[in-house]
Amino acid sequence: MKFRRRQSEEPEINLIPFIDVLLVVLIFLMLSTTYSKFTELQVTLPTADAQTMKDRPAEIIVAISADGRYAIDSQSVEGRSVDLLTAALQAATQGKQDPILIISADAATPHQAVINVMDAARRANLPRLTFAANKPRE
Repeated sequence: MKFRRRQSEEPEINLIPFIDVLLVVLIFLMLSTTYSKFTELQVTLPTADAQTMKDRPAEIIVAISADGRYAIDSQSVEGRSVDLLTAALQAATQGKQDPILIISADAATPHQAVINVMDAARRANLPRLTFAANKPRE
């Protein structure tokens, strides 16, 4: 009896059938797929026109500094109380019909200063508010 192990042969990897199958699948896909050119999507981009600025509503810009000082339409307001802000806002609305109040502040502005402007706007009967935030410099 021979109990000695026989040396096994190295397994042979034959890639030719694999390549044949791949080519058949590729040819099938090429023949069965229809190609068509799609047209581009038509996108209407917004445009700006400087001539249409005439019908823009009146604006009152309230700038608030980082230390809580106020400026209404580039004129500094002396004091920080809500009553002074209300009086200054009422003076700024003279001659303007249905103005928009724009509060301009940055991240360092105290929240109480913004709340004071909002309270003064309510007292001055300015219901249209908007905010303009300044991006901090990096």
